Amino acid sequence: MQAIVVERFGGPEVLQVRDVADPAPGDGEVLVDVGAAGVLWVDTAIRRGAGPPHLAAEPPYVPGGVVAGTVTGLGAGVDPDLHGARVALRAPHGGYAERVVAPASSLVAVPDGVDLGAAAALFGDGATALALLERTPVHPGEHVLVLPAAGGLGSLLVQLVTAAGGRVVGAARGVARGRQVRELGAEHVVDHGRPGWVAELHALLPRGPAVVFDGVGGTAGRSAAWLVADGGRYSSYGAVGGPPPEPGPCEERSRRLTVVTMEQLAGVAADAPRRVGEVLARAARGELRPLVGAEYPLAEAARAHTDLERRRSTGKILLRP
Repeated sequence: MQAIVVERFGGPEVLQVRDVADPAPGDGEVLVDVGAAGVLWVDTAIRRGAGPPHLAAEPPYVPGGVVAGTVTGLGAGVDPDLHGARVALRAPHGGYAERVVAPASSLVAVPDGVDLGAAAALFGDGATALALLERTPVHPGEHVLVLPAAGGLGSLLVQLVTAAGGRVVGAARGVARGRQVRELGAEHVVDHGRPGWVAELHALLPRGPAVVFDGVGGTAGRSAAWLVADGGRYSSYGAVGGPPPEPGPCEERSRRLTVVTMEQLAGVAADAPRRVGEVLARAARGELRPLVGAEYPLAEAARAHTDLERRRSTGKILLRP
């Protein structure tokens, strides 16, 4: 089969197509023909040798952890009814390939009516979005800033917050992204790529948003943290723009802020299958749709990483073997 192999750490150019042996499922495992693989920001960090310890990999390795596909092989002890099932899964590595092996216990069924690409796009980001809302609940009528709102996770937050009765202000770069964010349910859009976006948001919400979901960090994240209304909630879930701001204890007390950091989200994986099942069920009912910005053939994985790192994409990027 064909797979993307990283033989040394480095830039997108280290993602090379190779012919490799088909994996064989062991006891309790299944073989899955990959229909779509999600391209995650963490994939780029692992490729550079800077990934989180629990996802560390040493070359040579096949990257990619979020996959949706069809079960075509069964190891010993696996329910034979799984053969032919459409499933989504999260594996440490191995997803950028035509086939992948995974424990049968890790599979989540993909409902009828949900495309495998949509399932891959929803798998990781959908579970995380639900976890964010569980830890930072939104009440009907509250103004909520989603930063950024046009990414894979942010676009799902816009929809979930709107469904919960929140009034979303989406931060998105450029007119096209802003239009997409409005179509997903945002009442207002600010362009956080422009110098005056903080003043624009302050004029729109003089008391500040009740809730901020910050997936950017850096300068934009610090500005967003200062904008939170007194008594509000600030939730940090990403740092693509730099280290996330963490309002200090004195500021938290004086402004009565509730701060949820990325470290507090470390345990979400334990309940991920339940959340994945919920977001896929919502998608099957037409209540939630992933924003897929681009799909590339497997051989163009380097281009996919380049576009993600240079922020050329809107929403989720997928690889299609």
